[in-house]
Amino acid sequence: MKKCLLFVVTLILLIPLQVKAIETSATSAILMDIDSKRILYSKDIHNTRSVASISKIMTAIVAIENADVKSKVTVGEEITKAYGSGIYIKQGEVLTLEDLLYGLMLRSGNDAALAIANYVGGNVDSFVEMMNETAKKIGMKDSTFRNPHGLDQDDGGNLSSAYDMAILTAYAMQNETYKKIVGTEKYTLKTNMNTYSWTNKNKLLRTYEYTTGGKTGFTEIARRTLVSTASKDNMNLVVVTLNDGNDFADHKDLFEYAFSTYKSYHILEKGIIQIYDDDYYDKYNLYIKNDFKYLLSPDENESLLLDFELEKNRNIQDGDKVGKVDVLLGDKVIHTEDIYVEIKKEQTKSFWQKIKEWFHDS
Repeated sequence: MKKCLLFVVTLILLIPLQVKAIETSATSAILMDIDSKRILYSKDIHNTRSVASISKIMTAIVAIENADVKSKVTVGEEITKAYGSGIYIKQGEVLTLEDLLYGLMLRSGNDAALAIANYVGGNVDSFVEMMNETAKKIGMKDSTFRNPHGLDQDDGGNLSSAYDMAILTAYAMQNETYKKIVGTEKYTLKTNMNTYSWTNKNKLLRTYEYTTGGKTGFTEIARRTLVSTASKDNMNLVVVTLNDGNDFADHKDLFEYAFSTYKSYHILEKGIIQIYDDDYYDKYNLYIKNDFKYLLSPDENESLLLDFELEKNRNIQDGDKVGKVDVLLGDKVIHTEDIYVEIKKEQTKSFWQKIKEWFHDS
């Protein structure tokens, strides 16, 4: 099998401009593009520390992925161990799992966290194992979860980093149920024991128009922690700050910095692709399976390159991987997408078409 570099195209997309510097008062902070995972601002992003109630992002997504949110939950004695912020549910009260998730994410209910963990995991310890398994699955390498609520207890609190919490949030925001819950400003419900009206503690939902969700947190050890997401002009962003006394303002400033500095480019589009100086596969369709979008800033004076590399396969089967395309920013590969082959389907000719062609050829 011989590899042949067939095609390289340079896309000049950028005009050099001067961009203002950005800073935060956080111990650790990150601004990340949710779609491409490009980091646009970073400050000690792998510094592992207590993260308080933003841990509940993991609690929520584990519950959503492992149980029916419409199922009814009878609150048990596990909530007697709850303290700190709560939604003040009572033992024997019946809510849906979805109701509990709204109480968890809007009001940071530690009692809701314990009720969710007990219902979904069978017990709190088993649920915490599920949290750590999910963390490992999605690539969170700086994180250890010890409880579903984020309080700092005798055995320690939940430890993570700004980077890991951004990765977790990007993952969770792919889930429409999660996205709807964290983007809700107010939620009301009536149970067999009480009527509730909850307003989201994430005030960015009311003060910054592009906000789509997030989670607040605070303990004496962690101090103020905040995750928020925002979307504008096809850009979907997440900001995480740990130990930041000016967090809401810092998040807004980081979002504004990104929206004014970067633009989203649709670099690759899934489906059939054309490689114009390739004649080896001219009788076939070449295609890729995924879109690729990337944020680029006007001050980046390097060129964006698409580097196509194809293999000259002799025995070609429909659906075979026959190469790849690398997306480079300067000399750095920022994305790789596999290229597949599709055998062109010839149209079946009717009996009369065949007769007509026979007479024409005669």
